[in-house]
Amino acid sequence: MKSKSLRIGTRDSLLAIWQAEKVQNLLKASGINSELVFIKSYGDQVQDKALHQLGGTGVFTKALDDALLDNQIDIAVHSCKDVPTLPAPGIHIGAYLEREDHRDVLVCKSAAALDESKTHQIATGSLRRKAQWLQRFPKDQVHNLRGNVQTRLKKLKDNNWFGAVFAWAGLKRLNIRPDHYIMLDWMLSAPAQGIVVAACREKDTETKEKISAIDNKESRIQATAERKFLNLMEGGCTAPIGAYAEISGDLMKLKVQVNSIDGQEFVKLDVEGSKNEPELLAEKAYKAAKAEGAVEIVRHIKL
Repeated sequence: MKSKSLRIGTRDSLLAIWQAEKVQNLLKASGINSELVFIKSYGDQVQDKALHQLGGTGVFTKALDDALLDNQIDIAVHSCKDVPTLPAPGIHIGAYLEREDHRDVLVCKSAAALDESKTHQIATGSLRRKAQWLQRFPKDQVHNLRGNVQTRLKKLKDNNWFGAVFAWAGLKRLNIRPDHYIMLDWMLSAPAQGIVVAACREKDTETKEKISAIDNKESRIQATAERKFLNLMEGGCTAPIGAYAEISGDLMKLKVQVNSIDGQEFVKLDVEGSKNEPELLAEKAYKAAKAEGAVEIVRHIKL
């Protein structure tokens, strides 16, 4: 008997479609057929507000989760950094795909170098990127920038900004190579940045089993550690909190950073432990960050 074709829910931006098609192709390689179902998210529909003004967590994921729970789709594909650290009741993250480069990049309008003696106009819709940028370049002005990758690139072209910050993973996946860019190796990425996830209904054991075949263990471990730290900080997806778990053999180093909005207050540290205990490592990082005042910083910037 031929198995049913799974319905994969996705937003309709080019990057979201790339992510859904990646899941679709991995499933196909395992002999599983599927089709794409397009769904508009609240975050896609409201473009005139900053992300942190849209209600915090789930602005890009709730519509897909609702469709999943309403049995309109069988799988919801998300960028993991957009997923609330506590998924909606009844939803199971069944697969974490292999991670793309987690770093941020400054796409520049020209080949001019950053000059710390000058004031630059920088654009980003992320409070984390804004805060970390202002920590390093306190004289710069940071402008809000919303929209999909192509929209943001066009806005950069149309405005008098020095540059705009993007996730390198998104540009790579869309095969976009800007003429001028600077890799921001000093900027700590959002928890789980560069990881795509596939979610299904908790009680849908058949789909859970199918998508488990495309799960990447290393990505799951990294995302678990990074997202657990974010959860403990009670920061939400849009808070100025960075986390990156670096695996080396059986060990893992978890780098974390918490900033005030203006970047001038910050806690930055890293802890090491077993990669097989990602949640314990996150708890260790949280305790260390709390001891240095990170919780107080977040408390004063509740979104």
